[in-house]
Amino acid sequence: MTIILSTLNARYAHASLGLRYLLANMGALQSQACIEEFVIGAKTTEIVEKLLARQPRLIGFGVYIWNVEETTRVVAMLKRVAPQVVIVLGGPEVSYESAEQQIVQLADYLVTGWGDVTFPKLCGEVLNGPKPLMKVHAGVQPPMADIAMPYSLYSDHDIAHRTLYVEASRGCPFKCEFCLSALDKTAWPFALDTFLGELETLHARGARLFKFVDRTFNLNIKTSLKIMQFFLDKLAADPDDPVYAHFELVPDHLPDALKEGIAKFPPGALQFEIGIQSFNPAVQALVSRRQDNAKAAENIRWLCEHSHAHLHVDLIAGLPGEDVASFARGFDQLVALGPHEIQFGILKRLRGTPIIRHTEEFGMVFDPYPPYTILATREVDFSTMLRLVRFARYWDLVANSGRFVNTIGPMLGDAPFDNFMAFSDWIYSKTDATHRIALDRLATLVSQWLQQRGMAREAAIALVGSDYAGRVDGAADKSKPAAAPLRQARHLAA
Repeated sequence: MTIILSTLNARYAHASLGLRYLLANMGALQSQACIEEFVIGAKTTEIVEKLLARQPRLIGFGVYIWNVEETTRVVAMLKRVAPQVVIVLGGPEVSYESAEQQIVQLADYLVTGWGDVTFPKLCGEVLNGPKPLMKVHAGVQPPMADIAMPYSLYSDHDIAHRTLYVEASRGCPFKCEFCLSALDKTAWPFALDTFLGELETLHARGARLFKFVDRTFNLNIKTSLKIMQFFLDKLAADPDDPVYAHFELVPDHLPDALKEGIAKFPPGALQFEIGIQSFNPAVQALVSRRQDNAKAAENIRWLCEHSHAHLHVDLIAGLPGEDVASFARGFDQLVALGPHEIQFGILKRLRGTPIIRHTEEFGMVFDPYPPYTILATREVDFSTMLRLVRFARYWDLVANSGRFVNTIGPMLGDAPFDNFMAFSDWIYSKTDATHRIALDRLATLVSQWLQQRGMAREAAIALVGSDYAGRVDGAADKSKPAAAPLRQARHLAA
């Protein structure tokens, strides 16, 4: 192929929506282009070999925070063994502060921002002339109606084995300074009827798992209701053939009409990712996050008590102005609301985000290497930040995994953050590890911890054993029809 569109995905199950958008919008060059996806961790030599086997003249790489280091090695090797191949970069990781990046220095061209129009145009100029003189090309944002939909480019194999990413809109009207969407002016919707037609075609081809990448699914309630009705209609048509949809939800915007729609979904059909990030109003103001905390808490409680949606709620440690005590209060408040998962994230300094303006005043120290994780702040020193990082990892293993749904309550007691931090410090002292802890060993350690905290040995073993007896691993519980991914299925089975 003359043109290869490539990226390194974080997992095989992730099918790149960005590459498919580029291919869909290649126009006359589409017949000369193809997609080659890889997964981080693959050998650089094998990636280069597979790319060059197609004898390309140009390779475009999608570069993200999770793959920039490995993609840099791929580009460096390509430039050594096949210097005649033109390398074009794009993606969020290289769209800002690019002058200092090794991968940009190695490449021939860079497209920043939107690539739907600019990348095909650049390819045509590289291949057919006149050859562009400038290395960096700012992406032109076309009218949404001019962007060709990419969904027909999901293969039957993708539909059967991978998560399908879809978007009803791009951009975000909010200005949270830790997020690249803070740079957007607003949110731009695709034509709804056209988009729903694409979903209809995907469903007819067998797609059952849809992950929406929209930053603000419930920004326009009329649009939200129509999209939800699409899935409700599919569920009503055949309850034994379930669908699963994942949306990002603004937590303090849940009017009654939307609640009524949400309440109609059966277990296993709906997941909401809800960004709280911090319950501290002073911290929210510092990072330009507008949020009605009381309304957000009320809505999360309602979702937990009156819907079957699986709730995945985010908090971020390391924000400017937030100390451990403040974060702990927010964590405990969120635990009390009862979401299925609390995603305990550690702040990252994404290139281009306004969060950098707080660096000096709040003593913010970031790792200079991807993913640019916060190492210390004025309020949280380095060693304490590492304790929070370990807390986040163990929380994911024990609480979010769905493997200890009966055990986690007694572990947390009436002081969830403090009690789990104590467990985190203890298990690290026993294992000196946060990864590659076998499940059997983890269960044994949890049982030992409960005993150390005063629970009788027989009771601790029985409690952990009750989770083992009920956990779902190989497949979802067949008595609960659902297209939900495995971890959500474990929570359903509880």
